[in-house]
Amino acid sequence: MKNKKLIIGGGSILLLLVVILTGGSIYMFDVSLKTKVTPTDEADSYTYLFEHPYMEHWVDSLRNHSALRDTFIIAEDGAKLHALYVKSPLQSPNTALIIHGYTDNAIRMLMIGHLYNHELGYNILLPDLRAHGKSEGEYIQMGWKDRLDVIRWIDVAKEMYGDSTRMVIHGISMGAATTVMTSGEHLPENIKCFVEDCGYTSVWDEFAYKLKTEYGLPAFPLLYTTSLYCQLKKRWNFKEASAYKQIEKCTLPMFFIHGDKDTYVPTWMVYPLYEAKQGDKELWVVPGVEHAAAYWDYTDDYVQKTKNFVGKYIQ
Repeated sequence: MKNKKLIIGGGSILLLLVVILTGGSIYMFDVSLKTKVTPTDEADSYTYLFEHPYMEHWVDSLRNHSALRDTFIIAEDGAKLHALYVKSPLQSPNTALIIHGYTDNAIRMLMIGHLYNHELGYNILLPDLRAHGKSEGEYIQMGWKDRLDVIRWIDVAKEMYGDSTRMVIHGISMGAATTVMTSGEHLPENIKCFVEDCGYTSVWDEFAYKLKTEYGLPAFPLLYTTSLYCQLKKRWNFKEASAYKQIEKCTLPMFFIHGDKDTYVPTWMVYPLYEAKQGDKELWVVPGVEHAAAYWDYTDDYVQKTKNFVGKYIQ
């Protein structure tokens, strides 16, 4: 009888742990990946952008000439995806595909659009990743599934700007991780180089870091079970979503940018990515800069260094 009570008691505890862990996994999944898009995002994004007067002047100029436009595509799974685009007034053969970060949108990347379109005379295309901006989707893909959408946007850029357009992909934060993840795929010859600004090594590493720093929790067991839940629900898991593994396959030049005070995507992550990258590459660790702030804190240097790097591969 005593042993039977122990077995029943042990089973109850185990069941309780399973229930708690399951609930915790669903909670972590939803908090981390469920869309946070609201109807005010577009207005708020322009308010953020227009804190810098030259951006408001440029965007107003684009609007006055009907140059800032929207385009939509339908993905293979039926999702409606959105992007902003601006053609170069110079009919340039060069194009920048610009990828935003976690919970951001295309509007909030228009400062990089200004760099390429206004400063360098490129065509620009700025997609809203799934579950961001005007693109459909209930869950954020952390760059992993987004890399496949980026490949589709490359085709769209070719349709817009010509089959021979020469392209750079430039991403910040999750957009940088998306850029690196894309770099490991078989890409058309149009792609000449990449710029990644403060991307993470993998979704697993980033979430493990967040669990530790924000909640004081180890990766085991919650990250394992949440990754498994993601695999069951969305058909991808946190370990396979690896920028590090993808960059090992990258054969094109890449410019790495990271602030040395970044505590959101910690600075250490740039070093294994840089070391794993074979071939042409450059690294700029920006002093005193926090996450995704290198452009705003060092605008002139950012523009010049990007121009110098990209200009080596896109004439």
